Amino acid sequence: MQRQQLTKTLNALLQPTKVKDYCPNGLQVEGRAEVQRIVTGVTASQALIDKAIEQNADALLVHHGYFWKGEADAIVGMKKRRIAALLAHDINLYAYHLPLDIHPQLGNNAQLAKLMQWQVTGSLATEGPLACVMTGELAQAVDSETLQQSLQQRLGRSLTAMQAAPGKIKTLAWCTGGGQGFIDAAADYGVDAFITGEVSEQTIHSAREHGLGFFAAGHHATERYGVKALGGYLAEQHQLDVSFIDIDNPA
Repeated sequence: MQRQQLTKTLNALLQPTKVKDYCPNGLQVEGRAEVQRIVTGVTASQALIDKAIEQNADALLVHHGYFWKGEADAIVGMKKRRIAALLAHDINLYAYHLPLDIHPQLGNNAQLAKLMQWQVTGSLATEGPLACVMTGELAQAVDSETLQQSLQQRLGRSLTAMQAAPGKIKTLAWCTGGGQGFIDAAADYGVDAFITGEVSEQTIHSAREHGLGFFAAGHHATERYGVKALGGYLAEQHQLDVSFIDIDNPA
């Protein structure tokens, strides 16, 4: 597939122009014109770039790319080394942040629900920041310890933090990655528990005072599945050679 066609395909699927984000979405670093072999991963770290080089990839497709708002503009140090490696090996870098979080089928939130076998009922809003928070239900009500064990088993790691719900948990809201700031909105919506990737000092106080179950399951751990599903879509629908590489991160 030509790079230009891949860019159009991804943008048509994820519709990045409809989302106000903290970084540019789409093609961030231009490489070779013909793309057949793609490596996917969560973050465009040097370790993932090195793996893409080893696999002679034509493109690297990630959730966390470069050029974030507020970061230094100069291409020096770590940023220079990463970009230089991509350019030296003519590898395209594609990154989709919030558009990949919220996609209703391939997104991180949707894929976390699929992994956990949660029934999706909607989201906190149809647009704006709260559209990043999905809502759903468990097949049957469980206690906090059972939900904690299920998260740990299916994600393959211990939770960063949790606050037990005062009663059984049936209804949920969740936002993969750094979504702890949405806890008050989730509580106002009326769910029994809120799941995200990270925790801040004030998050636990909010959970306690709202009487809300809270589970911080890891930023990286909760965001492995969207980009993996997106790669699977490209392989199935467009016959591209796609491999997912997980560069582990305890955060």
